[in-house]
Amino acid sequence: MQLLSLEEKEWKEFWLEDIVSIESGIDIYARERIDGATPYVTATAQNNGIGYFVDNENKTIEEKCISVNRNGSVGYAFYHDYPALFGNDTRKLIPNCRNKYVSLFLTRVITNQKEKYGYGYKMGTARLKRQKILLPINDEGSLDFDYMKKFMQIKEIEKQYKVLEYYYRLLKT
Repeated sequence: MQLLSLEEKEWKEFWLEDIVSIESGIDIYARERIDGATPYVTATAQNNGIGYFVDNENKTIEEKCISVNRNGSVGYAFYHDYPALFGNDTRKLIPNCRNKYVSLFLTRVITNQKEKYGYGYKMGTARLKRQKILLPINDEGSLDFDYMKKFMQIKEIEKQYKVLEYYYRLLKT
């Protein structure tokens, strides 16, 4: 059976707060930062949102979650399958369905809405909770987690094939 395309799939609006828990980050100021190996997620659009690697500790440590920039590069979302700390300019989203591929799907859907936010319209916790996002549904009208997983797995395999083809061409020359 072939997976339906995004256009063929039925979609429905959901409040973000109904599919994830949303928590604030905590700043680790430059004078407090200790160089280390733990990713510290800030409001950058680069490096999966990681601004620094630190040896600090605080209650924001989490893995298998999503960060969303509420300041700086507003609206960018990233998946973190490793333990990381989160700064106050980000919000940590803990999906109800803690699956890598579902989380990657959610990051794309959230990032697609980044244009509506900016300096005068920041993405705070309250606004983020009431953010509506369109997600695929199954025949019962519920979130279709299986579809999201399979769709992202296929995308990952397609990217892997492109990388392998690139290296194969390099070897032939």
